[in-house]
Amino acid sequence: MSGGVVSENEAREAAHCTLELAALAAHVRPSRTIALVGLMGAGKTSIGRRLSHLLDLPFRDADHEIELAAGRSVSDIFAERGEAEFRRGERQVVARLLRQPIHVLATGGGAFLDESTRALLAERAVSIWLKADIETLFRRVSRRATRPLLQTADPRAALEQMLLLRAPIYALADLHVDSVPGPPGRTVQAVLLALGSYFSAAPAPTEQA
Repeated sequence: MSGGVVSENEAREAAHCTLELAALAAHVRPSRTIALVGLMGAGKTSIGRRLSHLLDLPFRDADHEIELAAGRSVSDIFAERGEAEFRRGERQVVARLLRQPIHVLATGGGAFLDESTRALLAERAVSIWLKADIETLFRRVSRRATRPLLQTADPRAALEQMLLLRAPIYALADLHVDSVPGPPGRTVQAVLLALGSYFSAAPAPTEQA
């Protein structure tokens, strides 16, 4: 009996959350692509998919697009061609995606580190750094054993070092939003609030070539 009551409460809470997010999304008027940046495990893909649904925009995942273009997985590209070749392909794919109509874009963890990619994102998108602490990040990335940059004797230390080195660059993003543990709706809500303020204050976009 109590299990049924809990389920009903959870269903009501989920429905209420969905309505709240839809109401927030109704006030967001994107005038450029929304690009999520940050370290692996920050939730760029899961948050991006939810955003695209709420904002009725296409969703693109840069790593997935790279795999489609190369005909092999990210792990295989790293193993067969090396990181430098992967980054070259990543730069080209992100540039291609940013020439497409407005959408929600989940970038790879290293994409924003490239200066030319950052410049193109600044020109054609609003970038959002999804921030998370090392404990949250490591718990999330531990669910997958296919992260090329974590194939080390101490993956947690490798992730911590990445966060230390990359955080100052991620901080150059237009918006910063905490990717918090728990239901993704909380993070989506924070992103929508940040986007609502950003687009309401942003000047009208110039024509893109």
